[in-house]
Amino acid sequence: MTMPHSRLDGLAIGLMTILCLSWGIQQVVIKETAAFVSPLLQAGLRSAGAALLVLLWMAWRRIPLWRRDGSLWPGLAAGLLFGTEFGLLFYGLTLTTASRAAILLYTAPFWVALGSHLLIPGERIGRLQWIGLLLAFLGVVLTFAGRLQAPQPDEMLGDALMVAAAILWAATTLLIKGSKLRLVSPYKTLLYQLAVSGPMLLLAALFSGESLAIPATAFVIGSLAFQTVAVAAVSYLAWFWMMMRYPVSRLSAFSFLTPVFGVAGGALYLSEPVSPALLGALALVAFGIWLVNSPQARS
Repeated sequence: MTMPHSRLDGLAIGLMTILCLSWGIQQVVIKETAAFVSPLLQAGLRSAGAALLVLLWMAWRRIPLWRRDGSLWPGLAAGLLFGTEFGLLFYGLTLTTASRAAILLYTAPFWVALGSHLLIPGERIGRLQWIGLLLAFLGVVLTFAGRLQAPQPDEMLGDALMVAAAILWAATTLLIKGSKLRLVSPYKTLLYQLAVSGPMLLLAALFSGESLAIPATAFVIGSLAFQTVAVAAVSYLAWFWMMMRYPVSRLSAFSFLTPVFGVAGGALYLSEPVSPALLGALALVAFGIWLVNSPQARS
């Protein structure tokens, strides 16, 4: 497909800002909802519901689904990685703050860049990207350093689970880039991840002994609808639509906004403390994301 735009126009900038806002406040919504719906159940419902919506959308757009293209096994593997990532993310948010989660989770682009450098021929890291990786590492160190003043084992575990989720997110991206999945429709790849992770997480919730209760309150229903429809279905579909029309490096450079919105949401909505160390970590990670994904870094 020929990319019709070489630069971002007003539509792309506006949509990317909205997407980053939805991805950033997602952690806030998940954490608040965890008081009413157990984490694995919440994650499973999100994936299962979004899988159905994406499947219906693909059928409506007549996007091929059952074609033999060699994507089955890597697709299943991507789904398992995706499900594990979100299981760690949802559970980790019961232990740490949404602000810290937003910073640590969005170190994923740096793990992708490092993994691509090591594993994928022709994808070498440039000087600006190395600087971005270094800034990200310093941001993670600064994030954990804030915990050492008054260490709480549960909070430290929550932070560690966020880093693990970021690494699994990166592993999923690298699997897609290095397998037959890179040759199929991105919508089919998304469906693999949602369709596999949904049942996987629901079964994990069942066998882990989590409560399966879902209070029928306006907040819980609205939260699950936001996570399922707005984030896991619509925002991901919109992201892939934009990837087909605009340079991916320019779009990805906007992702530095996501942890910024996440920290702001945690502070404003959940009244989470934002220390100078956390703000410093946010600045390092956000600027590092911009450097790693900037078009200049890839030139």
